[in-house]
Amino acid sequence: MAKAAKKSTVNSSQIQEAYIDYVLMNNEPPKSIYLFAKSLKISEAEFYNFYTSFMAIEKTIWAELTETTITKIAHQEIWSQYTSREKILSFFFSFVELLKTQRSFVLYSLKKAGIGLSTPEVLLTAKQKFESFADTVIKMGLESGELADRKFLSKRYKNGLSLQFAFILHFWAEDESKDFEKTDEAIEKGINLSFDFFQHSPIDNLFEYGKFIVRNGKLREKMGI
Repeated sequence: MAKAAKKSTVNSSQIQEAYIDYVLMNNEPPKSIYLFAKSLKISEAEFYNFYTSFMAIEKTIWAELTETTITKIAHQEIWSQYTSREKILSFFFSFVELLKTQRSFVLYSLKKAGIGLSTPEVLLTAKQKFESFADTVIKMGLESGELADRKFLSKRYKNGLSLQFAFILHFWAEDESKDFEKTDEAIEKGINLSFDFFQHSPIDNLFEYGKFIVRNGKLREKMGI
């Protein structure tokens, strides 16, 4: 009879906590998975039951921070009454609040990854989760008429918010203002500017008027246009 698999003495959260503690104490990742597993009093094979690498641990931490934020804001009683703009603002304000609880690790991880406007590997899963959330919010805004449904361009709205994701993270990491007040301002100004562009504007009216003129060629000729 085959032996039952031995139950692990640790879980994924404990491995995450031990990893965070190590990198913050040493300002570098552990020398090897073998040595790290030994410090946890587990085998290397047990470690691989949860993660394939130290990078996988960091990617999971970032993904969980993003997912936790989305879950938290979506359970607010007022959530269903929010506009798409308010939902994205709510995400970023809540996200940076959650990041404060892990700021030392977040700064370590971002510095190691070298964050800029391009997405480092450690943030790929987190960014995908954010983009999926943003895509849902944008689609709801388009369906309700809150956002302008522009041919080709509306498909790019999500990309604009992805750039905001990278920018706000970078800004927050560098922010030295009291209680990160400048980050709050950057969120408000950046997201509002994005949604001002996403929504209907005089440019849309001008474009629609131009299409009307083109469609009414005979009237155009009579008017000498």
